[in-house]
Amino acid sequence: MSLSTIAAGHIRVDDEGVAWIEGTQVKVIELAIDKLAHGSSPEEMHFQYPHLSLAQIHAALAYYYDHQPELDAEIERRLRYADELAKRSLESPLRKKLLKHRERPSNA
Repeated sequence: MSLSTIAAGHIRVDDEGVAWIEGTQVKVIELAIDKLAHGSSPEEMHFQYPHLSLAQIHAALAYYYDHQPELDAEIERRLRYADELAKRSLESPLRKKLLKHRERPSNA
């Protein structure tokens, strides 16, 4: 089996099943998240990612729509993970120590 599989023209799927825009360090899921979060059109995405061609952006979106259930599940997993990290940071000993320090009156 080759190191990558070409799908939807400008998309490369690596051995771990991650879809990348060919010739870039941009994952398809990154554009999908941008589309979902901001409702960006391909032209607006091109403004945000000027190093990508419109063809690459359209290919990434086509790949997303062809694999939407799997990619949406991955996006949801990432959101849950980010929420968990945020929750943990609220409970961190360093944060508590800094808040305690901030509450003390300063001796100016």
